[in-house]
Amino acid sequence: MKHSIRIGRVFGIDINVDSSWFIIFILFTWTLASSYFPGRFPEWPVPRHWLFGAITSLLLFASVLFHELAHSLVAIRQGEKVESITLFILGGVAQISGEPKQPSREFVMALAGPVASIALAFFFMVISLLINGWSAALGAVTLYLSILNVALAVFNLLPGFPMDGGRVLRSIIWSFTDDLEKATRIASRVGQGFAFFFIFLGVMQVLTGNYTGFWLIFIGWFLHSSAVRGYAQVRTSSALKGLTAADLMVSDFEAVPGWVSVQALVDEFILKKGDHGYLVTDGDSIQGTICLRDVKKLPRSEWEITSVKMVMTPRDKFKPVSPDTDGEEVLRRMAETMSSEIPVMDGDEVVGIICRDDMLRNIQLRSELTK
Repeated sequence: MKHSIRIGRVFGIDINVDSSWFIIFILFTWTLASSYFPGRFPEWPVPRHWLFGAITSLLLFASVLFHELAHSLVAIRQGEKVESITLFILGGVAQISGEPKQPSREFVMALAGPVASIALAFFFMVISLLINGWSAALGAVTLYLSILNVALAVFNLLPGFPMDGGRVLRSIIWSFTDDLEKATRIASRVGQGFAFFFIFLGVMQVLTGNYTGFWLIFIGWFLHSSAVRGYAQVRTSSALKGLTAADLMVSDFEAVPGWVSVQALVDEFILKKGDHGYLVTDGDSIQGTICLRDVKKLPRSEWEITSVKMVMTPRDKFKPVSPDTDGEEVLRRMAETMSSEIPVMDGDEVVGIICRDDMLRNIQLRSELTK
C-alpha cells in the first residue's frame, strides 16, 4: 500500500485509504445508483439514486473498517502492535507487527473479524425492520448493508490463507504440529486452491458472456498472490529467527561524499570494491545511505549527471537499528520506510550497514540449507 492517504486515527491506529479504494468506491456507487436503488425506487430522480448509492458505499467500507478494527483490537489486547488499517480495492488490511505467538491467539484474532461482521449484519437487520415503515429508503440501505456484512463474514471464513478462515485453519494445524511454517504452507496451498477455483469460475463466466467474471478472476489472482506472499513472509521470519543486526550487517563499509556522481560511485566503489552498501557523508556529517538497489532504480543514462545525494536514503528517512536488534525487526523497519538499506548504530557511531539485497540472499541461503 505505497500510495495511501491517512484519513484519521482510531484507538491509536492510523486509518489509511489506498488510491485503489477510490476505484471500487466509484464502481459500488455506480452499481447501486444504476441498478439497486432504481429497482427499488424507480420514481426517484437520478441524483437521489446516486446520493443513496454513495452513502451506502461509504457505510459498506465503514463496515469493512469495523471488521478490521475487531482484528486489530484483539491483536492489541494480546500484546501485538498494530501500525495501521488500510482500505483498498478488495476490502481492508490491518498492519500488525508480527505473527501471533500462539495458535490459540491466532484462532481468536482471526475469528474476531467475521464475528464482528455478523454482529454488524444483525444490527443493520434490526434497524431495517424498525425503520422500514417510517423510511423505506433507509430500510433498503440497512437491509443491503446487513446482507453485505453476512457475505463479508462468509467470504472471509473460506479456509484459505491469508483469509480469516485460512488463519483459523492454520492455527488448528499449528496447534497439532507445533510447526508454524508447516501450518502456513498447508493453509497457503488451500488458499491457492480457492484462488484457482475463483479464476476458473471467472473464466467460465467470461466465456459465456458474463463479464462480471473478470472480478472473480481478479479476486482469484489477488488471493493467490497473497497466499504465496504470506507463506514467503513466514519462511523469511523463520530464516531470521535467532539473527540480529550484527549478524546481517556489513561492518567494513566505506563512506562516499554526497556530491560524487552515481557513475563515479559505480566505477570507483561498487565495481572495484564489490560492496553493495555505502554511508553518504559531508565531511564528518552523515547525510544518508545508498545501496546498489538505489542505483538500479535510476536509468543508466542519468548516472553521470546525478549525484549520490540525489538518490540516497536521507538520514531523516531511515530508522537506524542497534547491533542487537532482532532480524525480523530490521526487516520490518525497512518495510516501514521503504528503504533499501539501514544503518546499524552503536550509540552515535555507525558500525555497519544492512542492504536489503544482501539480507534477502542471506535468508535464501539459510532457507535452502535448512530444507
